Amino acid sequence: MCPGRFEKGGLDQVKRIKESKRRRKTLRGLAPVLLFGLLVPLLIWAEEEFLTLESAIKMALSGNERALSADQSVNAADARLTKARAFFLPNISVSSTYTRRPFEVIRVVGNQPVVIQDLNALSGVAQLSLILFDSHSIPALKQADSDRISQRYATADSKRTLSFEVSNAFLMTLSVDQILVASNHRLDFAKQNLDAARARYSAGLVSVNDVTRTELEYATAEMGVTQVTGQVETTYLQLGYLLNALPPRKLKAPDFLLQAVDEQPAAVEKLIPEAQSQRPDVISLRWHAKSQHALILEPILKWLPSLSLNGQYGYTNEAGLTGKNFNWNVGVTMSWSIFDRLTRNGEYSERKALAYQADLDLQAAMRRVELDVRNALVSLTNQKAALKLATVALEVARRNAAETNELYRQGLTTALQVADANVGLFDAEVGLVQAKYSLGIAYLNLDAALGLDPFGKETIIEN
Repeated sequence: MCPGRFEKGGLDQVKRIKESKRRRKTLRGLAPVLLFGLLVPLLIWAEEEFLTLESAIKMALSGNERALSADQSVNAADARLTKARAFFLPNISVSSTYTRRPFEVIRVVGNQPVVIQDLNALSGVAQLSLILFDSHSIPALKQADSDRISQRYATADSKRTLSFEVSNAFLMTLSVDQILVASNHRLDFAKQNLDAARARYSAGLVSVNDVTRTELEYATAEMGVTQVTGQVETTYLQLGYLLNALPPRKLKAPDFLLQAVDEQPAAVEKLIPEAQSQRPDVISLRWHAKSQHALILEPILKWLPSLSLNGQYGYTNEAGLTGKNFNWNVGVTMSWSIFDRLTRNGEYSERKALAYQADLDLQAAMRRVELDVRNALVSLTNQKAALKLATVALEVARRNAAETNELYRQGLTTALQVADANVGLFDAEVGLVQAKYSLGIAYLNLDAALGLDPFGKETIIEN
């Protein structure tokens, strides 16, 4: 073997060993970073695993098409107001023309040659027009501004309605989750009773009828778990549809459910005026009525003349007989429609009827608010009573189930009575869940009737 070649190979091997050590050090240094990068998503998911009602509403307002469409309605109303304001601004336009001709025309005027027609003609004109006074534009501007404010409140109410739909779906999903827990409790009790009945039958203490009855109860409880599991999946899908996102995995019960039992609403005589003054849908109708009343004046003001200012500044390289390449003019135009075939009379009657119709819509909405508040208070009172009854019924059912199981263990009762006690306990648990979340929905309905959001806050709109 050649010594030089051997030495060269040995050096290459040493380099490879050093490079391998350097890479291992680099990987050891990157290991904490990579581990942190893997843990961060898991930590974030652990925090976001339980979806809160606040987060659900925010997701719906930012992703649901109804909320996005409502925002576009506001943008359209703003654009209409911009168009109404543009009526009071000047209109400026500039135009220019280049013309190539086959020959030129020159005339001598006062011993001076004057170009009448040039081979290459160039001209430009700048024009300005401004409406100084047009009576019907004033109510049109007021109407557009009132409609813009009306649309803002209508959009806020649309989003508020979506928030309550999400809240109701949220509570419905929570209640079905709790019913699934109760169904699993029933299945566990049925399994325990079935094992006890089989053991007692093997010992010759009971007949086969006890085993058959407990087997039927276990099968019924198992089917109930399957059905409620399907309901849970359906409600989560419905909630995900409202959020325009993947269905959440777990939900966190809102705090107001814990406070709902102890809270007492104010007197109805106080709540109704507050609701009528702060509900966004009523405020929207109020501003819409103002816009319709503003339009009543438009046909009347059309009897007045309108004035407009027109100005023009031009340039041409064909001075002609004037000898001027630049020229300008300013004029004021007045137009007055003396007789328009009674069109204004018809418009006035129409606008007046539309304004009265808007007033009636507002009046009906005010009466509807009163009805909503009263119904919400009645429902709240009923749900509080139902919750108290469901709480007592669950306590009684628990004691009955415990006593019946103990009597069955002592051989003093039958498996049929044990199954009935188990069913009664399940029904009591379901009743308490439904009463608790029905009370939460009743509070949501009261907030909706008062014009508040699901968290009891008033809707504030900047005009």
